Amino acid sequence: MKKIFSLIKVYVLIALVALSATSCLDKDPQSAIPQTEAMKTFEEAEQTLTGIYAYMKSSALWSGYLTLLPDIQCDMVYAVDGYTNTYGNIWQWDIRPTSAEVESIYAALYSVIANCNFFLERIDAVVAAQTDDERIDVLESYRGEVYAIRALCYSELIKIYCKAYDPATANEELGVVLRTLYSTPEPTRRASLYDSYQLVLSDLAKAEELLPIENDFYSNHYMTLGAAYALHARVALYMQDWEAAIDYSSRVIDHPNKVYALSSATSLYTDEMSFFDYMWAYDLATETIWQVGFTETSYGGALGSVFLNYTTDYYYFYPDYVPAQWVLDLYDQNDMRYNSYFYMAQTGYDHALQWPLLVKYYGNRNYISSRYLYHVTMPKPFRLAEQYLIRAEAYCRQATPDYSKASADMNTLHAARYLSGGQVNLTKDNCIEQIANERVRELYMEGFRLHDIKRWGKLYRNGEGFTRTPQQQSLTEGSSLSVKADNPLFVWPIPQHEIESPGSEILPNESNK
Repeated sequence: MKKIFSLIKVYVLIALVALSATSCLDKDPQSAIPQTEAMKTFEEAEQTLTGIYAYMKSSALWSGYLTLLPDIQCDMVYAVDGYTNTYGNIWQWDIRPTSAEVESIYAALYSVIANCNFFLERIDAVVAAQTDDERIDVLESYRGEVYAIRALCYSELIKIYCKAYDPATANEELGVVLRTLYSTPEPTRRASLYDSYQLVLSDLAKAEELLPIENDFYSNHYMTLGAAYALHARVALYMQDWEAAIDYSSRVIDHPNKVYALSSATSLYTDEMSFFDYMWAYDLATETIWQVGFTETSYGGALGSVFLNYTTDYYYFYPDYVPAQWVLDLYDQNDMRYNSYFYMAQTGYDHALQWPLLVKYYGNRNYISSRYLYHVTMPKPFRLAEQYLIRAEAYCRQATPDYSKASADMNTLHAARYLSGGQVNLTKDNCIEQIANERVRELYMEGFRLHDIKRWGKLYRNGEGFTRTPQQQSLTEGSSLSVKADNPLFVWPIPQHEIESPGSEILPNESNK
């Protein structure tokens, strides 16, 4: 049954509670729909799922903080002299348990989880009331979507607020607070890192059983089997389960229905745009597995604002952040991603800085032409390119490395990105550095860098992390920062109000101190 979400009134079940007063884990007693009256029919189940997707548009999540801040915190960009101080505390590593961004991501993810728990608590009764087999099948697929969404949210919480996974110590490390129920109280304490990931895997197993493969299609706005497999591959990589990472990334790459394909940066889709350009300009591409669905009147944050701020006077750009020179130097002249991602321009500041600006998130051109809405683009948490990078790294790091297959995956990706050349040969000595550089080139400002440095540890540059070197018109504060990979702030602090809320047994991170 085709979803008609655009025609359904959106209900958000869990209001975002005042952070200073109560825990993000507590349900709001003034919910939009009383618990005893909500989600009894097929239509109300659709409305509830619509509400979940609506909340995922939050600018605290993929259309804002969750995508941008992990990269801004690291060595990918530099704050420009004269910037608006947006995310300045993150860039300068002044990250505290009371920071608005720390609280907002935590609250937003747990709010989506609470909505998921509400749906899962009530879906059995809705299914039992149905007499139409087709509706039952649709409801079960909805259930699969919700399990996949909950798995995604928990995986993001773990990525931001927990240490990197080490199979030898995961049982002793702190994970996140696990909430799987809605009406029944649960202890407010953190599970182990091992148990936290086990819940993610359990939810994914349920999602993979329920989601029909025929719903897989590129540029999907709804969680599908392909998206569940893509998340499973990512989680397996983070858990150092190399065989599973290869297995699940292969299920996406070698999809039996061949629904996904890398978008060529060298072949034209229109007179002026390659297929790869079109993905960023119009949010449509064969390599996008799942993106957060926006419309011209219903959208989340503006990912491109801090890199352009064109709307200041609609004449000049006033970027808060510009690409790091070392990142720009990673692209050679035949790498067509460079022109898709960057554009040389003079800024509107008094110092008239000329620099390649990030235009990857310039904005959906349909929104610009119809509503003069700049810098709003649909976030793309799962792209096929990442799956090739996951599989290549897993091939290199499995017990018996296969550098030949890893090189083949890298070269397949390069064939879609390079005008000519770009061939790589991965070896024991160069594979981590090569893959790390390729993840920067391909996934630039998509939110992976912080966790990548954290999880690689001493494998990457012997654990030296990164050192910023001042560049033209970069802000003095922060431009010479040097951060090793074991710095406690690679793991964000748990929000202070969560630790201090009544009845809380939540233990802090080292970065809370």
